[in-house]
Amino acid sequence: MRVVVTGGAGFIGANLARALLARPEVEQVRVVDDLSTGDKANLDGLGVVFHQGTILDRALLDEAFAGADAVVHLAALPSVPRSVADPLASHHANATGTLEVLEAARRAGGLYVAAASSSSVYGANRELPKRETMRTAPMSPYAVSKLATESYLAAYHHCYGLGVLPLRFFNVFGPLQPAGHAYAAVVPAFLDAALAGRPLTVHGDGGQSRDFTYVGTVAQVLTEAVLRRVVHPDPVNLAFGTRTTLMELVGELGAVLGRPLETAHTEPRAGDVRDSQADNARLRELFPEVVPVPLREGLERTAEWFSSR
Repeated sequence: MRVVVTGGAGFIGANLARALLARPEVEQVRVVDDLSTGDKANLDGLGVVFHQGTILDRALLDEAFAGADAVVHLAALPSVPRSVADPLASHHANATGTLEVLEAARRAGGLYVAAASSSSVYGANRELPKRETMRTAPMSPYAVSKLATESYLAAYHHCYGLGVLPLRFFNVFGPLQPAGHAYAAVVPAFLDAALAGRPLTVHGDGGQSRDFTYVGTVAQVLTEAVLRRVVHPDPVNLAFGTRTTLMELVGELGAVLGRPLETAHTEPRAGDVRDSQADNARLRELFPEVVPVPLREGLERTAEWFSSR
């Protein structure tokens, strides 16, 4: 089996490439990445075929998709705050980019496409846990672009018969996740500050909650999806129903690092969702064999990777 991973030099994509190449059924992994947020060093030591460029380049996609069996579409411009600052860039990369990927998959003979959406699509809907049948209420341009991503997948399934799987990611964390920039996710941002001896910046009161998912678990689900060609045109939450506040996360990281961590609170960020927790019934039905890595264990692995850098 030959698998294309768009955004494969990013932190999720590079972890996925490792998981795929560990499986004997996978003959080749091809990566498409423009390195705008990814890093080619994440793929060091892996025998991937690398195609550098944007998913908006049709010729590049046709080259990468030729003779492939499946696509895992992870390429995106991440971050809610980034989308608030530059909504057009998020739309082009995430919504139009997904459309280009689906068109290329269709031109290549109807490739299977699993793709990353986001829990941010639930937005202003305060009901917990988040079930896929709930009303979506995006609060940011990023969330709108991810809702477009999963809507396009469903449309291409119904119109063109493409096998698709839109997965709503919830706060994925783990090794290779970048820190030290304005749009860093919370776990790497906290670890980066803690290891440097700086206070951890908490936006708001820290009572906002998230359903954290270790990247190795995400890679396992995506690998199984590709190998078993799991098709589900309606979105599927990729998280396991945990709920951890940011201040609880600070406490967990302090326990992992063996010392209390200082925090500095700032104003809440525009577009941020207050609480997030997945209903995982649909995921469990489709992937009953997947056992998630617990938060503490995931944080220990992540802290070990950050410390070794």
